[in-house]
Amino acid sequence: MSSVHYRTAIVDGHEIFYREAGPSDARAVVLLHGYPTSSFMFRELIPLLATDYHVIAPDHLGFGRSAAPSAGEFTYTFDALAELTSGLLDHLGLDRFALYVQDYGAPIGWRLALKHPERISALVTQNGNGYEDGFVESFWSDVWAYGANPGADTEPAVRTALGLEAIRWQYTHGVPDPSLVSPDTWEHDFALVSREGNDEIQLALFRDYRNNRPLYPLLHEFLRTSEVPLLAVWGRNDEIFGPAGAHAFARDAKDAEVHLIEGGHFLLESHLDVVAGYLRGFLGRVLDPAGRALAAS
Repeated sequence: MSSVHYRTAIVDGHEIFYREAGPSDARAVVLLHGYPTSSFMFRELIPLLATDYHVIAPDHLGFGRSAAPSAGEFTYTFDALAELTSGLLDHLGLDRFALYVQDYGAPIGWRLALKHPERISALVTQNGNGYEDGFVESFWSDVWAYGANPGADTEPAVRTALGLEAIRWQYTHGVPDPSLVSPDTWEHDFALVSREGNDEIQLALFRDYRNNRPLYPLLHEFLRTSEVPLLAVWGRNDEIFGPAGAHAFARDAKDAEVHLIEGGHFLLESHLDVVAGYLRGFLGRVLDPAGRALAAS
């Protein structure tokens, strides 16, 4: 089994933590985490990929072990997080890579693809939305209201997402056997989100999330014109990003591969082997030894 290295890099003056494994000259795979977690969510997937791939999994600024300057010191937006991620990949010399995105990792990854489309060898989205279709209204209505009109009337509803029970729900909802999900996951995330000042970081990103939606038509055009191989592997029972969000990718991505799994938002906690099987099979089919996309037969 390949060893996992735990490293930091300074990007635009900020310390960014990342996990790295696999041969440095192998085809690169970049894993981008969602809310409220970190690269910790990929702790068991990384060794399964690192036998054949050079794997990089960063913590976004304000998350995990990366620096977390206050919301008064840094303007937290998805544009800003994407720029830091791009800077990290430049620092590491990665000019061609497959992207695996989940939740918040999706809008960050879409920005990377739109900025440097020539660098993307393949896309994998695991409950990472790119279409209006995927939004479950019962979850997102409070987020949209807060983004449109931040204040005392709308903030309390979104603040509940910072609580232990809400984070636990993200991990266990839709999972047929919740006993498969370790309590370490939500307790780990809750401890980091509860650091002094981190609530304001998360609220800033809640407010900014609506600014991801105007990017979707650009993403769809990228999928159509680049014909980049795409895998959508999705928890069918996710009540944040519903399965319609997975099927929607097939509208624009040529020969999109879509798999719905009987799980929830964080599939790697309950269905690691299933996801890893689809992922390794997909990457093995669509990438050549140099990391370029193979032509469809």
